[in-house]
Amino acid sequence: MEPDATNPPATPKPPRWRRWLVEGLLLLGIAIAINVAVQLWQGRATPHGPAPQFAGQRLDGTPFDLVAWRAQHPGRAVLLYFWADWCAICQTTAGNVTAIAEDWPVTSIAIQSGPAEQVTRIMAEAGYNWPTLPDPKAAIHRQYGLPGVPAFIVINPAGEVAFVTLGYTSELALRLRLWWASRLAR
Repeated sequence: MEPDATNPPATPKPPRWRRWLVEGLLLLGIAIAINVAVQLWQGRATPHGPAPQFAGQRLDGTPFDLVAWRAQHPGRAVLLYFWADWCAICQTTAGNVTAIAEDWPVTSIAIQSGPAEQVTRIMAEAGYNWPTLPDPKAAIHRQYGLPGVPAFIVINPAGEVAFVTLGYTSELALRLRLWWASRLAR
């Protein structure tokens, strides 16, 4: 029996799991594209090239100078973490910063969270123990052109801003950025 030209044989439907996989990958790709676009838009005013220099006094009373601090970690990328005590997302990223600080040079800048004594108390209550500079008037924050917190600045060994990330960022994403920034400068 010959196939009917008016009614061609039906093509089999792909298995349901394959459709779900394709649709899931498509949605994941769209979500990643939207996230990248939002990050680029939010970071449009942030510095590129040499990291803006700043100095101050850490909560423990020791002086801090960005150039000197970077020089203490030759060949390594460093992380600046901008946060505030009133920021709920900052509280969710704190564990990631604590884990990163065990392996990478990290300095945090507490913006608009009060004077050093208040920030010290806030950090003790929350269990944070990263090196921190108070930035009660957000001067350093503005110097870096950041639109909000939390914000992460990865500076490569050459002193250039390698990555700017705003909002929640996973520990893995921070580790990859630090690792990549260390490798790019070689």
